Amino acid sequence: MNLIDLGWKDFFEKEFEQFRIDGYIPGRVVSEYKGSYRVITEEKELLAKVSGKMIHEAFDRACYPAVGDWVVIKENPGGSGATIHQILPRFSKFSRSTAGTAVREQIISSNIDTVFLVTALNRDYNLRRIERYLTLVWESGASPVIVLSKADLCTEAPLKKAEVEAAASGSPVLVISCYTGQGLDELKTYLKPGKTCALLGSSGVGKSSIINFFLGQNLQSVKEIRSGDDRGRHTTTHRELIILPAGGLIIDTPGMRELRLWDAADGLLSTFDDIELLAQKCRFSNCTHTNEPGCAVKLSLSNGSLDKKRYDNYFKLKKELAYQSRKNNIQEHLAEKAKWKKIHKQIKKHKKS
Repeated sequence: MNLIDLGWKDFFEKEFEQFRIDGYIPGRVVSEYKGSYRVITEEKELLAKVSGKMIHEAFDRACYPAVGDWVVIKENPGGSGATIHQILPRFSKFSRSTAGTAVREQIISSNIDTVFLVTALNRDYNLRRIERYLTLVWESGASPVIVLSKADLCTEAPLKKAEVEAAASGSPVLVISCYTGQGLDELKTYLKPGKTCALLGSSGVGKSSIINFFLGQNLQSVKEIRSGDDRGRHTTTHRELIILPAGGLIIDTPGMRELRLWDAADGLLSTFDDIELLAQKCRFSNCTHTNEPGCAVKLSLSNGSLDKKRYDNYFKLKKELAYQSRKNNIQEHLAEKAKWKKIHKQIKKHKKS
């Protein structure tokens, strides 16, 4: 297995030059287990931990490796695993705000070329949720592909596909069924040697079945949908980067019960580009699209060319981002304060010694 097959690009080569001279090697994070990381290199797979220096300098969870990261490592003497000394810059990352009251960035996965947003065409189907996912994916730097799964369980698949296409801002929309094979060959065209894809979606939408198709065997656990509510059961328990036999890599992720936005203002503009274009036609440049005269957005609402639910979701996500931004500013101030407190403490300790 060479580095290019693992997703290595010129982007990383330039960043790694300084480390190669000192005897370090590059590796890619395959999975994480409570402070330990499974890292794959050109020659082998290693269990690695971050260096003490990285722990000392980290001021946030986002400073630690995530699945998909390229890291600078050195094997430990005696073959006892490896130590991670640095994370190479990420060309893309999919992040969300952590659940709960704390305001922290959680990196779901990184260095992704294409994100498959998987939504089942049974009771999981939710157009507003798809818009939320799209906002985060556009912000990540990866390209979204919307995958409508379990087409064999839906008699209105063409209608729902048309609905999603109208809200998808030009992103590809594929209708598939792992049971009948519909659409799977088209999905496979996105998986190319050296390219990394990620699967994102709620629990039970069929992500594990898609991976089993790519692998050509049933390695990922799959459970039947529950009787009564038509929902799939959660099977994936952790994020993992999988190397596919035909070339390409795919990151499987657990279903996310909560998907809070994180620093996704540009992603919002891309997802709702139709509303942003309408806003440019408003009479006032600072129009809030609520009660102002000459508002092109409100005019489109009244004549039916803009869907009211899409409009409401746009403002809901916009308010959420504004609120998140205010909380982030407070958190950044506290993090900076904590960082300098830690530095001053070390300086005092050094002077005493």
